[in-house]
Amino acid sequence: MTSAALAAPKVFVVDDDEAVRDAIKGLLVLYGLDVEDFESTADFMRGYRKPSQGCLILDQHLPRISGLEFLASREGRSLGIPVILITGQGNPNIARRAEQAGAEYLEKPIRQQQLIETVERVITPS
Repeated sequence: MTSAALAAPKVFVVDDDEAVRDAIKGLLVLYGLDVEDFESTADFMRGYRKPSQGCLILDQHLPRISGLEFLASREGRSLGIPVILITGQGNPNIARRAEQAGAEYLEKPIRQQQLIETVERVITPS
């Protein structure tokens, strides 16, 4: 077995709100996951190395590019990991577009158990 196979799943969090990033990271670290957080998709892409198992938690409302715009970009389409799109200003159109992009969709405020269950579901191989 390789060391990559033994590595804990990696969760990436992209949200421009530091308090939200800290809360999500703190919860997932307590749950035993390896978490990296970023303020923007540009910062994320500079630091991204595809893990053997993991996911991206991506805020919809970012300053320069929305979460959905990022998912539609070349970089977003080539991530190779599941995405959970989160938003505090949800609507059925965003939910539908997230689903079409292959992402899970959660509205803030997100219940802790809901977030953990969603992360667990998307990082667990079928």
